[in-house]
Amino acid sequence: MLHGSCCCGSVRFTLSRPPTMMGTCHCTRCRKLGASTFVFAEREAFTLLAGADCITTYEPPAPYQYKRCFCARCGTSLGEVTSGDKAFPVAANCFDDELMLANQFHEFVKEKPHWVGICDGAPQFAEHPHR
Repeated sequence: MLHGSCCCGSVRFTLSRPPTMMGTCHCTRCRKLGASTFVFAEREAFTLLAGADCITTYEPPAPYQYKRCFCARCGTSLGEVTSGDKAFPVAANCFDDELMLANQFHEFVKEKPHWVGICDGAPQFAEHPHR
């Protein structure tokens, strides 16, 4: 069982099974939203324990695929925790427990700023790997 929360603790959740994958997006949008490393969680394993009323959602214009959820009180980027999809991204930064999963890819590396170093052996893609 993994536990997660926002910085102020208003939003709290659990994940009953480990995430299916971890990746880092270096696109300008993800960096500006404050959470570019994410994991994919299965909907049936995710339980929002508290803070549904504190979650606000930003819906970006096309071509961006994912909405982003934030805690309205402290601003923590949560990923897409209100998604109805079978699997969805959750910001890795909001887990309280250690994630026992290695980063599996870097996408949009062409948008990565020069001051960001990639220090793992995960595959790197100039854009989204499935486009």
